[in-house]
Amino acid sequence: MLQFAFILLLIAGTLGGGLAVWHLRPQVPSPPWLLGALHGALGAAGLGLLLLALRGPPRGMATGVAGFGMVAAVLLAVALVAGLAVLAARLRRRGIGGLFIAIHASLAIAGIVILAAYVLAG
Repeated sequence: MLQFAFILLLIAGTLGGGLAVWHLRPQVPSPPWLLGALHGALGAAGLGLLLLALRGPPRGMATGVAGFGMVAAVLLAVALVAGLAVLAARLRRRGIGGLFIAIHASLAIAGIVILAAYVLAG
C-alpha cells in the first residue's frame, strides 16, 4: 500500500508540475479545471493511502528513516491545505499568484522527496 501511495503522489506531482508550467505561461488561458481536480484527487488519495500505510508495521529503523513517513505525511497535508487555498482563489476569480503555487509545490516536493527516502530505504 505504501508503494501505491508513493506512485499516486508521484503522478499527482507530475500533473501538478505540468499545471504550474501551464498556468505561469503568459498569454495562455488557464488550465482546464478538470485537470486541477484530477491533480487534487490523486494527491488526496495518495495522502489517504499514505496515512493508512503508516498505521502498519514500523519500517526504516535500521536505516534511520523511521520518522520520515510521518514527516512526509505532515508536509503533504500542509501542501493539500495550500492547494485548497489556490483552488479557493481560483473559484473567487482572483488572480492566483505564482507565490501561492510555489508554496504549494515546495511543500509537496519536500514531502515527496522525504517519502521517497522512506519508501526506498527499506
